[in-house]
Amino acid sequence: MQYQTPHSQSVAIIGASGYVGAELTRLVNEHSALTLIGCYVSEHSSDAGKLLGDLHPQYAHCLSMPLQPLSSAAKVAIIEQAATVFLCTDHEVSVALAPEFLQAGLRVIDLSGGFRLHDANQYSDFYGFEHKHTDWLGRAVYGLAEWHAADIATAQLVAVPGCYPTAALMALLPLKQKALLTDDKLIVNAVSGVTGAGRKGALNTHGAELSLQAYGLFSHRHTPEISQQLQQNVLFTPHLANFPRGILATVYANLYDQVTDTEIEGAYQCYAGQPLVRVKAQSRPAIKNVVHQPFVDIGWHREGNQLIMLSAIDNLLKGAASQAIQCINLQLGLPVEEGLL
Repeated sequence: MQYQTPHSQSVAIIGASGYVGAELTRLVNEHSALTLIGCYVSEHSSDAGKLLGDLHPQYAHCLSMPLQPLSSAAKVAIIEQAATVFLCTDHEVSVALAPEFLQAGLRVIDLSGGFRLHDANQYSDFYGFEHKHTDWLGRAVYGLAEWHAADIATAQLVAVPGCYPTAALMALLPLKQKALLTDDKLIVNAVSGVTGAGRKGALNTHGAELSLQAYGLFSHRHTPEISQQLQQNVLFTPHLANFPRGILATVYANLYDQVTDTEIEGAYQCYAGQPLVRVKAQSRPAIKNVVHQPFVDIGWHREGNQLIMLSAIDNLLKGAASQAIQCINLQLGLPVEEGLL
């Protein structure tokens, strides 16, 4: 397919001071088809007025822009100047902000969990707040780029998947699509680097306190997200580890009788034309091979009807910022990897 390079599109990033926001800002800044009109933080944030490069010195050479407070005047400027807004904000903040820009005709690519779930009641159960804009839940397109490309391309609101769900779903969906898995509950154990906990400090993520530990047992907010996409029950257990970034997910599923290795390999052929997905049977994906990269690495092993899938991603990139770039590439008619390789 031949792509025509579009005119540069103006974008704004809200919540740019965090780990994901900084990565996204870097990617937008380096993207030939995107023009960044501004980086914003909440109006009363202690980061307002600071240079993004001062908060993230590794990017000081390319992120010299100031973090602007998101005042009422700033919102008006965004609506007047931008075509797309990226939200890297807290879930509840995204729920409040997104409709303002959507109603003004802008596109919104939301990296929070504010619009990922279809069932509004699950926000009270798993996110701890009542969703105030449930009318948008049915209109948001789930931004798993390799699986929903056509819908993403025309969506006004894209809900970028969570980092853990991205790792799990990329391994599971090809087999689910081909009906190779039984209806037994799927088990997903995943380990994330500490950047997954966000930039704001907390005792349990402090270096002296942090160890390899499970959290969110039976109650993590990504459980309904994974189950929703698979239409199957999932037992998901996340773990936080003492390394900066990356996710390794180990996924356990049962195959139907008579499923062959050839059928498994055939299912994963859906990724044959996807430049950011690397699948290799019998491989053991490692975080070191995907850190600072936009790839997902997938390997699988089976013994009888038991299947183990391994999936590795960078939680800040394929799990967030680079997947958001994949989504806007699809909306601009560009190759999905544009600006990422």
